[in-house]
Amino acid sequence: MKTLMKKTIGGLLTAMALVASSLSLALEVGDKAPDFTLQASDGNTYSLSQFVGKQPVVLAFFPAAFTGGCTIQCKAIRDSSDEIKSFDVAYFMASVDTVEKNTEFAKEYELDFPVLADPEKTMTQAYGVLGERGFANRWTYYVDVNGVVVQIDKQTNPSTAGKDLANSMAELGFNRLAPVISLVTE
Repeated sequence: MKTLMKKTIGGLLTAMALVASSLSLALEVGDKAPDFTLQASDGNTYSLSQFVGKQPVVLAFFPAAFTGGCTIQCKAIRDSSDEIKSFDVAYFMASVDTVEKNTEFAKEYELDFPVLADPEKTMTQAYGVLGERGFANRWTYYVDVNGVVVQIDKQTNPSTAGKDLANSMAELGFNRLAPVISLVTE
């Protein structure tokens, strides 16, 4: 009985410590965004530091590839690709899945943006996004050109995620790219 009580109390203390540490790590608007270096579904490795001073970054976290809400969210962002790409911004989706699983996921759903893989959960912990069950919460971080968090969306709606992302970038005043004009000569 004493052993069972010790294990139960030990488990509760561990769980409480994890919750407390995740709460203390949660980023807020105005905080410097933590740097990361992660592999992505497009075969490249990305770091936040490669964009600081050059362009804003949007990080849309999702719990797991090939699950209902996550698939809807990724497809909604894919379907809003033209609007999102009209901004001078680097944008990524990110999960705690392996790069292999995210690559398969991106290929199956024809995602035209990189999906970052964080199986070690270092970035999700640094951003305070790691949920109690070990998956990323469905939160979107908007980081300005100086590497500062300017908005956090903790109420991401999977079905409108793409349109919401584009609307938020417009509201934040992220620069739009000049339209490309194609001249056709016959």
